[in-house]
Amino acid sequence: MATLSAPIFFITVQNAIALTVLIASLIVQAVAVIHCVTQRGDGFQAIGTLPKGAWLAILVVCFVLTFLGVGGGATGIFGLVGVAAALIYLLDVRQGLRDLTDGKGFW
Repeated sequence: MATLSAPIFFITVQNAIALTVLIASLIVQAVAVIHCVTQRGDGFQAIGTLPKGAWLAILVVCFVLTFLGVGGGATGIFGLVGVAAALIYLLDVRQGLRDLTDGKGFW
């Protein structure tokens, strides 16, 4: 008879952590998508980054693939790329767009 080396609730805790990471990942990606949609397209060219369409495509595709669980969900390749793209957008591009409007942007 084999003995259990981990507590019985290990799978429950692991699933709860995975769900928490997935929800946090989707929230960060959704905020980036919503912000990108609400911005003017000419602002992206003014700060010297990718065009609005490219950012929107990257963010939406990664969000959908993370939501569907393709490639392992939030901890898979698409989830990690999606979070990285969303954080780059929020921490770099969003700040550039805010500076362009003198900090009086919507977000």
